[in-house]
Amino acid sequence: MVASRNYADFASEATFEIKKCDLHRLEEGPSTTAVMTREEGLHYYKTMQTIRRMELKSDQLYKQKIIRGFCHLYDGQEACCVGIEAAIKPTDHVITAYRAHGFTYARGVPVREILAELTGRKGGCVKGKGGSMHMYTKNFYGGNGIVGAQVPLGAGIALACKYFGKNEICLTLYGDGAANQGQIFETYNMAALWKLPCIFICENNRYGMGTSVERAAASTDYYRRGDFIPGFRVDGMDILCVREAAKFAADYCRSGKGPIVMELQTYRYHGHSMSDPGISYRTREEIQEVRSKSDPITLLKDRMVNNNLASIEELKEIDVAVRKEIEEAAQFATTDPEPPLEELGNHIYFNEPPFEVRGPNQWIRWGSFS
Repeated sequence: MVASRNYADFASEATFEIKKCDLHRLEEGPSTTAVMTREEGLHYYKTMQTIRRMELKSDQLYKQKIIRGFCHLYDGQEACCVGIEAAIKPTDHVITAYRAHGFTYARGVPVREILAELTGRKGGCVKGKGGSMHMYTKNFYGGNGIVGAQVPLGAGIALACKYFGKNEICLTLYGDGAANQGQIFETYNMAALWKLPCIFICENNRYGMGTSVERAAASTDYYRRGDFIPGFRVDGMDILCVREAAKFAADYCRSGKGPIVMELQTYRYHGHSMSDPGISYRTREEIQEVRSKSDPITLLKDRMVNNNLASIEELKEIDVAVRKEIEEAAQFATTDPEPPLEELGNHIYFNEPPFEVRGPNQWIRWGSFS
């Protein structure tokens, strides 16, 4: 029998050395040391584990044909969304691409609403009408299906932040696959001219669909792509590296210096989407090597146990609780009713008077309510 430990047996916090960032047009970058309290560590661990289990459950539901259509999973990249959320304020703004489940949860949407959205049910976070790629909540703007198109929108949100003068910022995320889009460079230019409080974040998971970054980009230094905009490259598999980097970038933008580019070097365990097995352009051995050497959850777990911030038993209890929560959420997501057809035209506008929407022919009409 292992005797249970008292909370007084644990350290309240610990200091860690973290990897130095590569810099572009910056004299100094994020801190190379990070302090993490026990409470923070437990919160990060539970949040990342919840996202991991939620994505594995989504995989299962997709293979059972309960989830249909496009579905891009986030497992492997959990340190990115959880580290960023730990560094910003709830009043700050986030917009991302279609690999959005992790950010949706990190921004405060419950698992049951995410899974119910994936299964197209009325209890989903957007009433079952958005699906995997189009989830939203307060100060979170999706979930966008067109590659790279969220980047100009993010600059627009940052312009609103500056216009209203509330000292808020916008974090605009895109992948390495979108990084060669012309609209991104147009947006860089406008953001720099207007000194917008925008953090451009490239989640570089090494593959754009099935194409490696080396085959797709003449320069894979995505943090330098802003040219006249400062940037830095971060270990996106280490939650503390991501957190400290995001804090640095947020402070930079809030100080009125304009935009900054942040590249997160990360990795996805699944294929690009559920229709991609993910092993035709990379080997199983490569995936296994990343899992064994760089997994963000394992890295955090080892740090906490080795620095007396938590015990293995305590973390196992969190694992059990997370699995239970995911199973209950999946039960809800598979039994909740689908939205009725008459609600198809709803929520086109926000806070507008009701109006009629024409259906597939002139005799079919639906009411639209905000």
